[in-house]
Amino acid sequence: MYYFKSIIGDSMDRELFCKNRKKIFNLMDDNSILVVFSRRLEEESTRNDKYEVNRNYYYLSGVFEYENIVLLVKENNKCFETIFINPYDELKAKWVGAPKSIDEIREISGIRDVKYLDSFEETLYRLLYMINNIYFDIDPKNINKGIGEDEFFIKSLKERVPYINVKNGRRLFEIARTCKDKLEIEEMKKAIEITNKGILNILDHLGEGYEYQIESYFDQAIKYNGATGYAFPTIAASGKNSCCLHYSDNNSYAKCGDLILFDLGCSLNLYCSDISRTFPISGKFTERQKQIYNIVLEGQKLVFKSAKPGMTTKMLNNILIEYYQKKLKEIGLIKNGTREEVLKYYYHGVSHHIGIDCHDLCDYGPLKPGCVISNEPGLYIEEENIGIRIEDDILITENGAEWLSPQIIKEVEDIERYLGNRK
Repeated sequence: MYYFKSIIGDSMDRELFCKNRKKIFNLMDDNSILVVFSRRLEEESTRNDKYEVNRNYYYLSGVFEYENIVLLVKENNKCFETIFINPYDELKAKWVGAPKSIDEIREISGIRDVKYLDSFEETLYRLLYMINNIYFDIDPKNINKGIGEDEFFIKSLKERVPYINVKNGRRLFEIARTCKDKLEIEEMKKAIEITNKGILNILDHLGEGYEYQIESYFDQAIKYNGATGYAFPTIAASGKNSCCLHYSDNNSYAKCGDLILFDLGCSLNLYCSDISRTFPISGKFTERQKQIYNIVLEGQKLVFKSAKPGMTTKMLNNILIEYYQKKLKEIGLIKNGTREEVLKYYYHGVSHHIGIDCHDLCDYGPLKPGCVISNEPGLYIEEENIGIRIEDDILITENGAEWLSPQIIKEVEDIERYLGNRK
């Protein structure tokens, strides 16, 4: 992830973060503590765009700063919350900016008990004599490896308080973050609209050139229109590059006759958009490109119609593969209509959850109202230099699904008309 700002200017409504903490409290065992670190600032880094806040810390606080800690305590079914922050430091202020004041932290997070970091350990160890369990937000990749801020702290903790029961709180966040609040959905819609403006700027300038040159029109437009970062590094893949799912060099020359596949999205207050579009460099699709494109597009519409509570992303993917088995056999791309044949030309899943991470934490269960997922079928025919992916973001509702990105151009006729009408 790459971000334009280390401190977000227009923060989210603190009501959201109060709701988020309530969700987590409801999932915590009684007589438990949850500790969530925001992440340390590397000593050698003074570049704000290198900093990535711990998403679960942000989920609880709405604060986008280095080295802070959120402490949640649930004791006899009563809930207490504290956030620990850095005091003002004149030298740090000159290099990376002044930290938020206590009053600013209260205003952003809704947490009334704000203390300085030097009181954290004293506060924690005093509580541990009355508490049975302590949760940490441990990345599964770091478990039992002795790396990561949480792992180092747990080792020290167990030496001092060997009887304490340490739990991984990551599961709490997987459950809590699966369904999005209306405020989160609105923020994601705003990010999608900014992404749309970036895509239109690409189309306004689309023509032969290096992929990175074409990509730059997206960069300029989203920054100008208020994006606070990228949801992920942009993919701008022309010709055969479009058949590589995570191609990111973006340094080949895109020429007339090629398609160019974009997988891109901005973020706003960390809330992500994730959109893929495939366009003809010349302004018009060839008949073959159009044929494959429309198969992908109809597959996307089928997945959308199938998306509803109770479905899983695996089920949606199977629906798409079954559709491809028939369509690809009809056009002669595969001979027998088997799943294995399809997987030569379609080799990723059709959906993932989206939120404050592009691939957001989720409970991995059946879809529920409030889930926001991608809908991204593709076909990749390397021998023909055709790679097509069409991706939109959808919201699972009580009875089905809602497009969150309906304004972003994707019908063949609309694309060719837009490109043909440019001045």
